[in-house]
Amino acid sequence: MENFPIFINIDQKPVTIFGGGDIALRKAILLIKARPLLTVIAKDFSEEFKDFIDKNKIAFVQKSYEASDIRSQVLIVAATNDKRVNKSISNISQANRIPVNVVDQPDLCSFTMGSIVERDALVVSISSGGKAPVLARMIRQTLESLIPSHYSKLVNFAGSIRGLVKKRITHMEKRREFWEYFFEDTLIQKIANSKKKFRPQDIDALIKRRLKKVDGEVYLVGAGPGDKDLLTLRALQLMQKCDVCIYDNLVSSDVLEMVRRDADMIYAGKKRDQHTLEQSKINELLIELAMKGKRVLRLKGGDPFIFGRGGEEIEGLMKKNITFQVVPGISAANGVSSYSGIPLTHRDHAQSCLFLTGHFKEGIISFDWPKLIAEKQTVVIYMGLLSLQEMKKNLIKYGMSKNMPVAVVQSGTTQSQKVVIGQLRNISSKVNKARLKSPALIIIGTVVELRKDLNWFG
Repeated sequence: MENFPIFINIDQKPVTIFGGGDIALRKAILLIKARPLLTVIAKDFSEEFKDFIDKNKIAFVQKSYEASDIRSQVLIVAATNDKRVNKSISNISQANRIPVNVVDQPDLCSFTMGSIVERDALVVSISSGGKAPVLARMIRQTLESLIPSHYSKLVNFAGSIRGLVKKRITHMEKRREFWEYFFEDTLIQKIANSKKKFRPQDIDALIKRRLKKVDGEVYLVGAGPGDKDLLTLRALQLMQKCDVCIYDNLVSSDVLEMVRRDADMIYAGKKRDQHTLEQSKINELLIELAMKGKRVLRLKGGDPFIFGRGGEEIEGLMKKNITFQVVPGISAANGVSSYSGIPLTHRDHAQSCLFLTGHFKEGIISFDWPKLIAEKQTVVIYMGLLSLQEMKKNLIKYGMSKNMPVAVVQSGTTQSQKVVIGQLRNISSKVNKARLKSPALIIIGTVVELRKDLNWFG
């Protein structure tokens, strides 16, 4: 992060714009929304700017810039068509520790405004630090379509009842839960999106319902195969709501960055034979935290119900009548195979696909080997890297061709993805030579041959 985002209060405080053209006008239109004591200084003004000044009763001085014009402003904008003048305004402003923005000259700015999405008091600003203003504007256009216009009414009402809510709900964590419930409540949304006014009894009912709720909740969420852009919308929503996050080794650091900043983070480990928390302890911890009223995010790589022990974890929750949600994730098999250019099924290669785990409860591989040897079938093995040599021997022993294509993929879907292609007879040596490490996924079948034509990522 090159620049730190910050909002400044300029209400009834002196602000000066230098310039009388279209760009200066755009800055003035933006700034007056924050109610400053605005003065515009320029030798010449466009007709449109003159009309704007008259309409909004803005102070202006029609003259050339002088160094003495910079005195005790809280903010200055330089939007003249003279680069030397702009540079002088920047130098003098910064010497006087006055924040200054020079239009289209980021090297002369001590602050930038970014592209702004505004719903009254609710303001979102997007900045590229002057490097890609068009991209910032494109992102702003996307946000404009996502943030409803009625949020203006909603945010103002929320501000008007903050004192009441603080008085009625004294516990800070419960108060935060109330506000999240408030902004998601269907009735509140309907009122905000209509001409109706909010009534005190609407809020009283909400407060009473939230004060009665004492139990927490558990969110069992699939984090996908690694790339944060593959998270589901629901996963992201719950990641931003949780009080506590319990996460595994397979959850990427990029995904963890998306969890709410002030949530307590608990690492559960779950590397092979290196469990920071044993599974039984995790099950107990989920129950303990939920019974304390916490919203607990159980974040798992891939999908929680595909070799993720999700079923084991919710069994305990159900016995204790603890509310929970399960959010599917893109599984490692789906995500990694797609990013490797290897379709798991194909009319000419595979009509079936088996998902297996190379990580067993007692540490002993016990596949029904003959069932794995079938024509036109893809076999996908999770967590099988350390068992690769033994699995290879058994597959060949029970009849699979030594020349069967095999792919081993490390850190799939991420920029660190590595793919090693070989055959059963030589895949172990190729993997050792490439020094692949877990997490890795093994794909066995003739579909692997399609990678040479379908590889698209990296």
